[in-house]
Amino acid sequence: MRHRTVRDVMTSPAISVAPDTGFREIVALLDEYGITAVPVVDGAGHPIGVVSEADLLRTQEAQEDHSGLLPGPPPRHGAPVTASGLMSAPAVCITGEASVVAAARTMHARNVKRLPVVDTDGRLVGVVARADLLRVFLRDDRAIRAEILEEVLGQVAGVSPASLGVEVEQGRVVLSGDVERAELAPILVRLCASVDGVVSVTDRIRRPDPVGS
Repeated sequence: MRHRTVRDVMTSPAISVAPDTGFREIVALLDEYGITAVPVVDGAGHPIGVVSEADLLRTQEAQEDHSGLLPGPPPRHGAPVTASGLMSAPAVCITGEASVVAAARTMHARNVKRLPVVDTDGRLVGVVARADLLRVFLRDDRAIRAEILEEVLGQVAGVSPASLGVEVEQGRVVLSGDVERAELAPILVRLCASVDGVVSVTDRIRRPDPVGS
């Protein structure tokens, strides 16, 4: 059973900028490519930070409001105008071989919406965003069911695939049927939940009656 990796879903090649790239050039790149952030790389191609729309807006907020409608912050001299001054650093990166689950957990833990993807030498090879990870859940129900029947049920010792039912609708899996040992049911549920594209697993598996009941 093969799980999708970051390399399977990332955008490559990645649009990136050098540390001395100017504010307006970064804005133009985001608009041209329809992206919301761009990695900043050094001369060797290693990500050193990320400039997002939020970083750019912080510079915009610091400008004087000539309409006079809202009080502005105190004037700032030497406000950042290049990527090195605008970026959030250090860059939170991930490798292409990492699982999509690991990428999702990293985004959640570090409160970021995208991750630069690096090779074994730490050079930028792509970018993975939340939307890329969510595409995993667009997998066809028939493909999910086939993987469960052919690869999941058959790999658990003591489980007879013929004695179990598998239904999949919109990524929601329902397991039914019988198992010979009660402890096999949670194992099956856990394995099915790890299949790419599975949203939830409903356990309707019948366990054998306890001895002496």
